[in-house]
Amino acid sequence: MTRIDTAISDIDVLDRLAAGVSPIHRLDPRAKLIVTVLFLLTVVSYRKYEVAELTPLFLYLAVLLALGRVPVLVIARYLLLACPFAVLVAVFNPLIDRQIIAQLGPLAVSGGWMSFVSILIRFVLTVSAVLLLLACTGYVTVCAALDKLGVPRLLIMQFLMLYRFIFILADEASRMLRAHSLRSPDGRGTSLRVWGSLAGNLLLRAYDRGVRVHTAMLARGFDGKFRPLPGFHWSIADSLFVVGSSAFLILVRHGQLATRMGRWALELSA
Repeated sequence: MTRIDTAISDIDVLDRLAAGVSPIHRLDPRAKLIVTVLFLLTVVSYRKYEVAELTPLFLYLAVLLALGRVPVLVIARYLLLACPFAVLVAVFNPLIDRQIIAQLGPLAVSGGWMSFVSILIRFVLTVSAVLLLLACTGYVTVCAALDKLGVPRLLIMQFLMLYRFIFILADEASRMLRAHSLRSPDGRGTSLRVWGSLAGNLLLRAYDRGVRVHTAMLARGFDGKFRPLPGFHWSIADSLFVVGSSAFLILVRHGQLATRMGRWALELSA
């Protein structure tokens, strides 16, 4: 199995998890999507120097992991893959913002380091929330929920086609790399020029494959309209999930929950 095949398997693992059975899986996809959007808005509403205030939001992720029966290692693997991008965004903050804003014993903490840590925490919170949504719902079902909530169908169709063509592009890349390894088992002939030629051929083959897929879709009656999945049913459990999650997010954002948790921890340790 090549690295491309492994990557395809990693992408498909979220869809396999979405076929599971748990209290979170049984919720209406619209309810889970609404709560996830509210969670993301709550995370981005904090100021750049607020770090401790973000920590209670991990309770939401912990509850979803437990009730949704999602393996922590799966989420951690995706976080590690995307982590370099978050680090690249925040790495220059300590160099730009050197104003001291906090004192931890003998250690002086600048605003740049505070914003650096804040960005990393926001990254973990937001990406984990989206991954848990996909793992407990499924990509296609999330798109169907977007359609039910009134998102333009043209945009939803773009999401679906992009997701499907990721597998097509990865499949073509896997075939090309396998053919190249068979013709060059000792690793020779892998210069920059060869990789450039492979990339160009990959683009042409992916385009040709996409044309054939589109022709097959037209032959099967595709008319450019998205027909959502049937069977969505909003229950009392969905309402309780939305109301309870919203109340928790409001409490975290405006109830100084992090400060109270810190005081409780100090009282218990005393």
